[in-house]
Amino acid sequence: MAVDVSAIVLLALSFVATLQAAGLALFVAVFGHRLQASVVAIRRAGFWSALAGFALVVIQQVLEPARLTGELDDVWDAPLQAQALHSFTGIASLTRMAALAVIATSLVGSKRSWRLIGAIGAGVLSFAFLLTGHTSVNPSRGLLAPLLWTHLTIIAFWFGSLPALWITSRQETPALAAQLVAAFSAVAIRLVPCIALAGVAMACILLPNLAALAQPYGSLLLVKVGGFLMLMTLAAFNKWRLGPALASRGPQSVATFGHSLAAEYAIIVGVLTVTAVLTSTYSPEP
Repeated sequence: MAVDVSAIVLLALSFVATLQAAGLALFVAVFGHRLQASVVAIRRAGFWSALAGFALVVIQQVLEPARLTGELDDVWDAPLQAQALHSFTGIASLTRMAALAVIATSLVGSKRSWRLIGAIGAGVLSFAFLLTGHTSVNPSRGLLAPLLWTHLTIIAFWFGSLPALWITSRQETPALAAQLVAAFSAVAIRLVPCIALAGVAMACILLPNLAALAQPYGSLLLVKVGGFLMLMTLAAFNKWRLGPALASRGPQSVATFGHSLAAEYAIIVGVLTVTAVLTSTYSPEP
């Protein structure tokens, strides 16, 4: 039981760190040419997120034999470690580590080409998640794979953009901060609906029938839907009210905007934690 709980906690932390690193790299790739005073702090946040994600993936892989057998002592079993490393889980872990190394390296450089390399690293990181989990063993995995890749990449962009926008709201001029929020919202309003569309499409493929929504997997899936609806409400409030108010740079407007971003961040962390439970514990099949 302790091993299972530890595995879920590690997986949730890994989701947070790796997707945040990918999202910050994507934010820099898309908006890096607009950034001024905040660019160093945003790159630094992405760099340390990538290093944290790398460390967490290493720990996950080292503990994989214990997760499989339920015995912590099996961490020291060399044949089991070799077996875990050569499994699809091991290949996915190595791919994630390589992608995170690319992201961390890209965020050290300042040239435009490094921003593109960081975006490629983020795309590879999303691809690594296709190698394991329920979608990888489903007969319709050929259809599920692009849906999941799209779902994860946009979520990463949204998630990583939250700390980036928090930094810009405090370090950039009021006018530039408001412009960056508006620019992000203009991109997000086109991309975020794809999260819902891809998620619904995957649920239709994975769930055998509507009755499955009453099972643990389906119930947790509905929790994720509820979290997404709350996020959409906050995002709309940021776009139409709090973001434009940054132009005045009043202390209250900056603080309120920061609180809204923190609420979005907390909700996404909660959704990622639910996802860790889903992928580790339950199956969409009854």
